[in-house]
Amino acid sequence: MELEELLDEDIVELDLKATTKGEVLRELSKLLLAHGYIDDVEGFVSDIYAREAEGITGMGDHIAIPHGISSHAKRIGIAIGRASSMIEWESYDDEPVTLIFLFCIHGAENSGTYTTKLQAEAELARRLGSVGVIDKLQHVGSKEELIDVLTK
Repeated sequence: MELEELLDEDIVELDLKATTKGEVLRELSKLLLAHGYIDDVEGFVSDIYAREAEGITGMGDHIAIPHGISSHAKRIGIAIGRASSMIEWESYDDEPVTLIFLFCIHGAENSGTYTTKLQAEAELARRLGSVGVIDKLQHVGSKEELIDVLTK
C-alpha cells in the first residue's frame, strides 16, 4: 500500500484545538472514530500510550509520528494534525511539536498491516526529509494542499 492510499482529507485537522499531547491524541482519535477508522477512542488512545512507552515518537523538526497499533483500529490510515502552538512531546531533539502524523493500524506487530505501516513510515520520513517540505506543511492553507505537498 502506497503512502497516498493512507492519506484522507477527512482525518486531517489543520487547526488542532489541543494544547497537550493527550489532548492531541484524543482529538485525532475522535476524527478517526467519526470516519470509521476506529471503534473506540479511549481504547485506541490506551494502545497508543502503550506504544509510546516503548520509545520516543517525536522525530525532531517539530514532528511527531505516534503509532496506534490496536484491535480498536478497523482501517489503516494516517490522521494528521497541525497545532498553532507548540505541544510538549518527547522528541529526539528535545523540542515540542506542531505536526503530528498518527498512524492507525489494525492487527499486530509482524502482521501484513504492520509491514504496511513500516513501509509507509519509511516513505513518510523520506518525503519529510525532502528540502522545504516541513516548512510547506507548516504553512499550507488547506487539507488538499497538505496532501499534495506529501504526495508530490
